Amino acid sequence: MILRDFKKEDAQIISGWIRTEEELYRWSADRFNKYPLSGNDINENYDPQIETGRFFPLIAVDENGDAVGHFIIRYPRANDDSTVRFGFVILDPSLRGKGFGKEMLRLGIEYVKDNLPVSRIDLGVFENNESARHCYEAVGFTEYATRECEMPIGTWKCTDMELIVDAGR
Repeated sequence: MILRDFKKEDAQIISGWIRTEEELYRWSADRFNKYPLSGNDINENYDPQIETGRFFPLIAVDENGDAVGHFIIRYPRANDDSTVRFGFVILDPSLRGKGFGKEMLRLGIEYVKDNLPVSRIDLGVFENNESARHCYEAVGFTEYATRECEMPIGTWKCTDMELIVDAGR
């Protein structure tokens, strides 16, 4: 598996991995609020963020060059370059539970270490997504806060997790 930059045509593949409204909200929180989601919806959301230079969508591809996973790296605060946030983490549903998520996240962590001068990576995971939380813990993320999130389909508990990036690299 390798990571490559997101391409507009990847958006349709990603939208196909979201099979239910609940999966949409587990994946995107309240960033889209539209189900079913189309590739155009993803591109319309990503395009202005990519232009900021503080939003990096990546695709994990297998040895055949086929997309198997996706996530974004973004700077969550305008005046703070010390932390990036992983988000929109998703795998092809047929590959879940087989270690691909851990591999993709490890590659993402290495990408950050090699390309972005930050000291911390964080992310959020809903309590109704225990398999994702397990995956994040397996690559070194630890809980630092919890909060309630008002979603269009209910109130969900979110756990914020962090990974301190080795400053010595």
